[in-house]
Amino acid sequence: MAGALAVTGLMASALIEPALAGDQLTIVSWGAVYQQVLHKYVFEPFTRTTGIKVTEAVYSGEIAKLRAMVESKTVSWDVVDAGSNAWMMCDQGLLETIDWKKLGLDRAKFGDAGRFDCGVPGQFNSTIVYYDKKLPTSPKTIADVFDTKKIPGKRGLWKNPYPNLEWALIADGVPIKDVYKVLSTPEGVDRAFKRLDTIKNDVIWWTAGAQSKQLLADGQVVMTASWTSKEADKQFGTMWDAAQSGAPSYWTIPKGSPHLEEAYKFLAFAGSPQPQADLTREMPYGPANKDAMALVDPEVLPTLPNTPEHDAVALHMDQPFWIENGDELRQRFTAWLAK
Repeated sequence: MAGALAVTGLMASALIEPALAGDQLTIVSWGAVYQQVLHKYVFEPFTRTTGIKVTEAVYSGEIAKLRAMVESKTVSWDVVDAGSNAWMMCDQGLLETIDWKKLGLDRAKFGDAGRFDCGVPGQFNSTIVYYDKKLPTSPKTIADVFDTKKIPGKRGLWKNPYPNLEWALIADGVPIKDVYKVLSTPEGVDRAFKRLDTIKNDVIWWTAGAQSKQLLADGQVVMTASWTSKEADKQFGTMWDAAQSGAPSYWTIPKGSPHLEEAYKFLAFAGSPQPQADLTREMPYGPANKDAMALVDPEVLPTLPNTPEHDAVALHMDQPFWIENGDELRQRFTAWLAK
C-alpha cells in the first residue's frame, strides 16, 4: 500500500503541470462497455489531473491501418490500446520504444509484463469457460469441453486458432508447461487438429465477445469460451482451468505520434496504481501494476485473472510463438473450418 501511495505521489508531482492551450491526445481503444469504463476511470481523471483533452477513437485491432499511418507519416493516433497485438506491432517497428525513466514508473512493479519495450501494461484479462448453471454435470477441466459424452450439448468457441489449439492439446493430455513445445512441431499441430475434429460438429463459432455470452444465455450452447466480464460472472458458472491468460493490454505510442510528450504523460498516468485499481470496480480485469492490487476491493479479487489461484492453473500465451507461427496456423485453421 505504501509503495502504491509513493508511486502515486511521484506521479502527481510529475503530471500536475499547467497544460498548454490546445494540448490534446487521440486515444484509440476497443469500444463498447470496456471503453465506457476507460472513459470513466482513466480518460476523464487524466484530463482532470493534467488538463490535457482526450479525443477517443475506436478500432478493432487493425495492424494494417496503423502500418499505413506510420509508413505514410500521417499518424493521427497518439496512444493505442494494443491488446495482444502489441507484440506484433512492436516487432514490425510501428511503435515507439518506451523510455521508462521518462515515465517515472517503476518497471519492476509490472513483473514479466514490464519487459516489453514498446508499451506500458494496463490490465490482464483471460479467456475462460462459462457454463449453464443448470447443467447436471458442470465442467471442471478443459478436457470436459472436449467430452461430449460426459457433458452433451453444443459448445461455443472463438473462431480463432488460439486458444483452441492449445486447449485441444491440453485436453489430449499435454501438460500446460509443454503445450508450446508440442505445438512447435508438425506432429503437435496435427495432434491438436485431430482433437478438435472430435468436437467439430458440436461447436458454434463466435467472433465477438458479446455473441459468445448471448449463445449461452439463449441456450444454444451449454458452455462457451469467452472473455471475462462482470455480468457473465453473475449469470453463469465459471471454469478457470487452463484459462488463456493473454498478454496484458498495453498502452502504446505509434511511431510518429504528433503529441509525444502528452502521450508519455498519459502512459505514466494509466500505468499508475489508482486508475488500474479503479477499473476493477466495473470490469474483472487484473491490474498490471502490482501496487494496484492493494487498492482493489477484496470482494472483487476472486474475479480477477491474475490472482495467485487463477494464475497457477492458467495457460500463458506465448506471444513470440504466435508472431512466428501465427500466419501459418491461422491459414490452416481457416482451411480446417471450411472442410
